[in-house]
Formats: sequence, C-alpha cells, structure tokens
Amino acid sequence: MKLFIINILFWASSFVGWAAEAHGKGEAHGLPPGAVDIGHLGPLPITNSMLVTWIVALFLILFARFATRQMAAVPTGAQNFWEWLVELLYEFLEGIIGAELVKKTFWFFATIFIFILFTNWFGLIPSVGTVGWGTAVDGHFKIQDPLFRGANADLNMTLAMALIFFACWLVWALQANGPKGFILHLFGPKGDTAGLLKMLMIFVFIMVGVLEVISILFRPVSLSFRLYGNVFAGENMLETMIGLVPGVASWIIPLPFYFLEVIVGLVQALVFTLLTSVFTLLICQHEEGHEGTHH
Repeated sequence: MKLFIINILFWASSFVGWAAEAHGKGEAHGLPPGAVDIGHLGPLPITNSMLVTWIVALFLILFARFATRQMAAVPTGAQNFWEWLVELLYEFLEGIIGAELVKKTFWFFATIFIFILFTNWFGLIPSVGTVGWGTAVDGHFKIQDPLFRGANADLNMTLAMALIFFACWLVWALQANGPKGFILHLFGPKGDTAGLLKMLMIFVFIMVGVLEVISILFRPVSLSFRLYGNVFAGENMLETMIGLVPGVASWIIPLPFYFLEVIVGLVQALVFTLLTSVFTLLICQHEEGHEGTHH
C-alpha cells in the first residue's frame, strides 16, 4: 500500500505561520513562548518552527518515495516498514470510525498522525533549541534565537492543523448528511414524541444544538492548545533538566525524561488523531432508521 504525504504538511506550516509576525525574543530561560524569525521569503517571515516543519515534511516525502520506488509482492526493508505503519493505522482507524468512513478520511488522519509523531520526535534531537544566535552571559553562551524549534511547540502550527481539520470536517459532514440533514443533526429533535411534549422537545433540542455549535467552534482551539501545551511543556522540562547541573552530568540527568518525551510524542499524536476521528464519526454516523432523512 502506498501512502502519499500530501501538501497538507506545507499548508499547515504556512496557513497561520506566515500570517503571524515573530513573537517576542524572550529573555527568560527556557524555550520562548513564540517562534522567532530566522529569515524572509520576500515579504513573508520564515520562523524556526516553519523550518522544522519543512525539514520533517521533506524527510517524510522522500522516505515514502524511497520505500515505494520498487514495490515488491513480498515487502522488505523500508517498504516493509512503511506498509506495516500504514496498514496498522488503517486497521486502527477502521475499528474506530468504520470501514466506509475510513476509506474517505484515511488520507487525512494517517498524514496528521505521522506528521505530528515525527515532528514531536524531531524536537528531541539535541541540536533543536541549542543551535542558533545568542550572546555571552557570565562566561556562557546563551541561545536567544534558536535556529530550530519543535514545530508543535508553536501555537501557529497546531492551530493551523486544527483549522484544516475543521474545514475537512465541515466538508465530510455536508457530504454525509446534506445541508438539511446537517442542520437536523444539530438541531433536530431525537426520539418519537407527540403533542405538547413534542413542542417542548423541539425547543430543548434547539437549545442543545446552539450549545453543540459553540462546542464545535471551540474544537480547533482545544485541539491546538492541547497539543501545543504538552509539547511546549515537555521541551521546557528537558531544557530545565539539562541546566540543573553543569558538565557531563547535564546530559545524563535528562535521559529518563527523553524516554518519557518519546512516549509523550506518540501519545499526543494518537490523541490528536483519535479526537479528530471521533469528531468526524459523530457527525457522519446516522441514527438507525433515519438514514433517509439525511439525503
């Protein structure tokens, strides 16, 4: 099975990153809250997190092409690993959202999972956050503008991915339900009632629909802040552990936390993928006996 890593990786890095100018340079110890400019592409700023996004995306594209350049009936090496990863993800998502929906949405969820996973792990490379521009402070060189920054430690990046999901979710919802069915899915009364009780239930479910719309609009915010907060906190924790003691011990103490962050990187990729896939399932599934009302 061949997986194409589509241009969503580049859309996400540019969608909000180019729209936002650099945040403050950050004089405090630890990772600055926002990404910093390291150059410009014409009038558009390029941040250190965008650079990491492009590096990871390019690596994934090249690796996918390398692994599938000569497809064999009995896969080995890189092809074997790539097919194992894709098939594992496909079976995992199929068990959650069903066989029909996974055929339509797998391209997105697989890309998002793989991209988030590898960007999280790329942020654990020692040179990320420790190579860049700075000044000498008390005889030590202090990095103020790192060349590389974990892509998901930038709120611009996580918000861009969440907004892209929101756009895809809206398209899938309209395709599955139609405009009328989409509105009924949110505001329509559930269950069989009659008379005064039916009028009361219509009012109740309209109010519930309003709350559901508010919840849906806040999903990009919650998705982006959850991923950003966990990755940003993890990278700051590693920097703190490295700075606790000088010398060789500064690389020994953080080792257990590096292994922890490897697991956290996987968990956060799973959480983002699971939440987005479940949100999609909830809007696309039809109540038994009511399929006809959605088309």
